[in-house]
Order: sequence, then C-alpha cells, then structure tokens
Amino acid sequence: MTKIWFITGSSRGLGRSLTEAVLANGYKVAATARNPEALKELVEQYPDSIFPVKLDVTDKSQIAKAIESTIEKFGRIDVLVNNAGFGIMGASEGYTDEQVRSQLETNLYAPIEVTRAVLPHMRRQRSGHILQISSVGGRVGNPGLTIYQAAKFGLGGYTEALAKEVAPLGIFVTSVEPGGFRTDWARDSMSYAPHIDGYEETVGKRIALFSSDQFVPMGDPAKAAKVMIDLAENPAPPVHLILGSEAVHLIKQADINRRQEMEKWEEVSASTNADDAIDFTQTDLGRSFFSAKKS
Repeated sequence: MTKIWFITGSSRGLGRSLTEAVLANGYKVAATARNPEALKELVEQYPDSIFPVKLDVTDKSQIAKAIESTIEKFGRIDVLVNNAGFGIMGASEGYTDEQVRSQLETNLYAPIEVTRAVLPHMRRQRSGHILQISSVGGRVGNPGLTIYQAAKFGLGGYTEALAKEVAPLGIFVTSVEPGGFRTDWARDSMSYAPHIDGYEETVGKRIALFSSDQFVPMGDPAKAAKVMIDLAENPAPPVHLILGSEAVHLIKQADINRRQEMEKWEEVSASTNADDAIDFTQTDLGRSFFSAKKS
C-alpha cells in the first residue's frame, strides 16, 4: 500500500526537499503551503500524486479543513510531518508582543494542533508516524534565540510524552532535530527583534555570524529528506533523531554540562525531600510503572 504523507510548509526549505523526495519515491502527498501556487511545478510533474492544500498553520479552521480534504482525497494519512516554521533572533526583552505570539503560534501551538487533528484518524487506523521538525535548538539553549528555542524545547517535550501515550495504538512520534542545513532558515526566512543595547557580546555576535558569509551550514536538505523517508518505513523509529554531526556534538556537550550541574547540586536537590519520603521510582510498583512506560 502506498503511504500517504501530509507535510506542512512544503513550498520551501526542508519541507520542499522532503516533498520532492517523497514524490520521487512513489508516495502520495498532501503538500500544504500558505501559497499553493508555489507548488505548481510539482503539480505539473506529479499530477496524480500531489494534492496541494492551502494552509496557514496558525488558523485552526484551515487545519481541520486541510486534513478532512486530504482524507477525502486519499482515504488516510500515514505520515504527518509538522515542518512549517520560521526563526527569529534578538534579545529576549527586545521582541515585540506580536513576535513572541507569532513564534509560539507557528512553531509550537500549530504542530500541536495539527497533530491533535490527525491523531483520531491514525488511532482508527491503528498506525501512523508523526515527524515533528524541531531543532538542535530544542535541546541546547543559545543567546539570541530564546523565543524560537522556547517553542522548540516545548515541541520536544510534547513529542516525547506523546510518543509514550500513543505507542499502544501503533503510532510512532519522532522529534527530528537538525543542526544547520543549507536552506533559507538563517537567510530570507529569518526575522529579527528590535535592537537593544548591551547584548553586543552575546546576541550581537550570534546575529553577526548567522548573517555573514562565514556561516556555511553542514547539512544537505536532500540527504535529510532521504533519512526522513527511511524513518517513516522503520518499524522501530527513535523518539529523538538528531541530524548533522555538528548538532550531535552540541547536544553531547550540553548533556555533559547538564549532568555535571545536576551532580554538583544533587545534595541540595535531595535536601528538599520530606523526612519520611520514600522514592516511588524504587518501589516495586514504581519500577513496574516506569519500566512499562518505556517499553
């Protein structure tokens, strides 16, 4: 049976590369974009396999309509890819209220809403795979990207919890966490907060690097697309998948730093236990409960 894909943000960047690869591999795809006309070439090349859908992921009514029309067209959705999103840089105090809302609505609330709308269909099918396109910035915090990374950290947490929740239903959920890829993320699709004095050594340096010719991402979007197609066919996919050796390095170092900090302050952490406290995770019931959740 040919898998049916539903991809948000299909018209550019990683979403475009993935849509092209999915079609080239013989799958069918509901390719969503705010401007479906940007998919015209793919529609001409794959008229029977692509279903262009107008979708602003921040519009809940459009989400429901896009999913229902896809079900009417293809009969099912096997792979959901929440890819739509954009980056923003600046000092945390410098963002306008609209910029903060826009980041959270597009990069966090939207993938949650799209996922929630697709889940009833996958639950009835007792199958499906959801790929949340997060970021190395969902695991490692950096200056200048506080609001973007707040959304991506949130998406990673939602994904990890959801993966455990829906596993008995035959549904897999993976947080795909790319490092730098050769898309327009740090270029045309990047926006900025109003400048605030005093952050030259942190935010300023990062903005200067990202906007310079010295920043050449390592990641190849076509190779990432191939990995995601393979991932959707894998019978035991990971909950977190890092893309790019640079991202692996950054996350490994962040994990070391977190562990060292936790161990340094572990005595203080334990000091807040009640005098008669029993560690539930070390009881028979606790061990049974938590081991069951991991399986």
